[in-house]
Amino acid sequence: MKTWPKPHVPVLHVTTSLKLFDTSTQDLRVVADTQHPHLYTCGITPYDATHLGHAFTYVMADTLMRWWLATGKEPIYAQNITDIDDPLFERAEATQVNWRELADSQIDLFRSDMELLGCVPPQTWTAISEVLPELEGAVRDLEKRGLAYRLENSDGSQDVYLDISHDEEFAVAPVFRGLDLRGLFDGHGGDSNRLGKKNELDPLIWKGVKNDCFQPRGEKPGYWRPGWHIECALIMAEQLKGNVTVQAGGRDLVFPHHEMSESHLRELFSGSGVDIHMHAGMVAYEGEKMSKSLGNLVRVSELVSQGEDPQAVRLVMLGQHYRTDWEYAADLLRHASERLSAWREAFSHANNCCGADACCSETEKGEDPAEVLCNILADDLNTPQACVFIDNWARSSHTYDAQKMARAVQAFLGVDITL
Repeated sequence: MKTWPKPHVPVLHVTTSLKLFDTSTQDLRVVADTQHPHLYTCGITPYDATHLGHAFTYVMADTLMRWWLATGKEPIYAQNITDIDDPLFERAEATQVNWRELADSQIDLFRSDMELLGCVPPQTWTAISEVLPELEGAVRDLEKRGLAYRLENSDGSQDVYLDISHDEEFAVAPVFRGLDLRGLFDGHGGDSNRLGKKNELDPLIWKGVKNDCFQPRGEKPGYWRPGWHIECALIMAEQLKGNVTVQAGGRDLVFPHHEMSESHLRELFSGSGVDIHMHAGMVAYEGEKMSKSLGNLVRVSELVSQGEDPQAVRLVMLGQHYRTDWEYAADLLRHASERLSAWREAFSHANNCCGADACCSETEKGEDPAEVLCNILADDLNTPQACVFIDNWARSSHTYDAQKMARAVQAFLGVDITL
């Protein structure tokens, strides 16, 4: 799938150990120091435009990508598009729009939103419709190995399930202690009560096999489709060789999706797995979690069409720590716009002060803001503290070299203060 143009991320030749909060272990962990870290972020189901809840997750992942790129790493980033899924077909039917046209229009809009927000695109952006033969092959392989089984439907078709009991690592991490896994499973499309299942949490890996045909001729997607979790597992296996440094997504994906997809990954690609699980907090609006089902959405494209600077929209999100839940309000955007204006005014003043920050002391001019930002963000991507650091620079006689500051802000935060 075609992505969007990659923004320029300066390499700043500064580095330190990066620590991230691992959702699974519930503690801060040092990220593996490798030249080619692997990032996987779950992508969109393209039946509605990008709202701030989506954007918060992708800006979070982008901050991680920028930290790696700015410190000289060469990360490999993979992301999927779930363009074959029940909610998409339901929306297409409700609006009397061809499902493929609906998906393509929303993919185009997401592409535009990510470009506006300055997000680094994934190297591989894979739509599920592009890998159906590979997914079918993976499911058949799991059946041959005795890890999957079929259940009959009333119309004679069959659904294929993975026997989760073969994975001894499934749901044993500290994060799952005390959770109602069955309730979470059913609340996210699971079917723990289905008769004939070997285990109540066994996930669907293919729906609607008819006469052993996984894509029955003449039957449109919706009647048949791959399971949600195996899609991400296959892409991680093929695009990242099964070794994932960080798997990112919203906190609502912790269970079942991320745990199921990692379990599938272990079954598909022996010895593989995820090192650190990174999850963004939930974004609310008008007192409820922002969601397509509720319709309480604040869309990136609509804010920009109303004249808001997309970099101010990005700053709204950078002003929240990625692990926190928060509620969007117009005051947040107003504050972000004022912050952006203050940073740009400070740069303009300092950059024009005798041409090269002559108003700063020699000591101040010798300090590198990139090192400060690198160290702040190395502590679990603390973007709010990074923003406060830049606020202080903007207010305090413009200490630090303006050009160095602009380069560091562009690299680490994806904000251009030179405009």
